[in-house]
Amino acid sequence: MEPNAPAKIDVRKPLLRSYRELVVWQKAVALIIEVYSITKGFPRDEIYGLTSQLRRSAVSIPSNIAEGQGRATKGEFIQFLCHARGSLFELETQIVIAKELAYIAPEVEERVRVQVTEVARLLNGLLTSLGISSRKS
Repeated sequence: MEPNAPAKIDVRKPLLRSYRELVVWQKAVALIIEVYSITKGFPRDEIYGLTSQLRRSAVSIPSNIAEGQGRATKGEFIQFLCHARGSLFELETQIVIAKELAYIAPEVEERVRVQVTEVARLLNGLLTSLGISSRKS
């Protein structure tokens, strides 16, 4: 670099300070709110069945993102993001089951599926940014 050349400015964003800054975490929390709202209308005898499963799957998604971000290594973060993605697909399956059992209308299933797709896209993008392919070979 020449002595009189202007200094280069690093315009990159500062490092992530909290999992709360991750859009994928924020969208996953919004998905929880949707799932809780939907499951309020489920039959009472499903409280320990599908209602519980849906809620636990939904809560697991941002919880794993947060736990992973708090871990010491990039590898651990990746592992927890993969757990979050697994819980997301579990939730998607349970939503299909809820529709098949006529607990939710097809348009409700579609609304949740759009949210699930968005969270999956964001999770896959985050995994890719960490150097991991989002597809299994």
